[in-house]
Amino acid sequence: MSSKSIPKEQLSAYQRWELSAFDQPSDGVKLPTADEIQRIQQQAYQEGFAAGMKDGRAEGHTISQQMQTLMAELNQSMQQFEITMAQEIMNLALDIARQMVRSALAVNPELVLAVVREAIESLPQVNQNPVLILHPEDALLVRSMLAHEYQESVWRVVDDPQMERGGCRVETGTTEIDANMESRWQRIVTALGSDAPWRK
Repeated sequence: MSSKSIPKEQLSAYQRWELSAFDQPSDGVKLPTADEIQRIQQQAYQEGFAAGMKDGRAEGHTISQQMQTLMAELNQSMQQFEITMAQEIMNLALDIARQMVRSALAVNPELVLAVVREAIESLPQVNQNPVLILHPEDALLVRSMLAHEYQESVWRVVDDPQMERGGCRVETGTTEIDANMESRWQRIVTALGSDAPWRK
């Protein structure tokens, strides 16, 4: 079998192919130099660094805002806890005070005498048949006190089984002073900003 070479002028575009020289760029494409590659790398690094800094700052700002919100919520929770604890401590103190007053009156019923003295002395002028209304057991003590301390007293002592021991009510023609235990208790707790009842 013989081999026949065809002159290249006779070959079609599909058939003709020549190996290009490696040292000559084809179609006018210019390859970057080492300095240009380094400059491109440096620019890409700087752009990436700047983008990273921007993203980092944004994320840091978001985290900072979240921390501020958490701190505000924590502070609010602490304040609410303190208010709740203060209220519970006050309620406990009032419970103890209530029990102590009741126990003191049971052990020392003469404490009612101080209440009556205060009520009598709070009136600027005693006239018009003043009346002291007390629990029957307290009335006995008060009658004795009036006989010794207010010899010329015009006070009339009236027994009232509904009146709680330790309290009294003063009535004149123009004035009424309610010094029963519940009323006095309410004045005290109101001054403390509470509404704890006397009876529980």
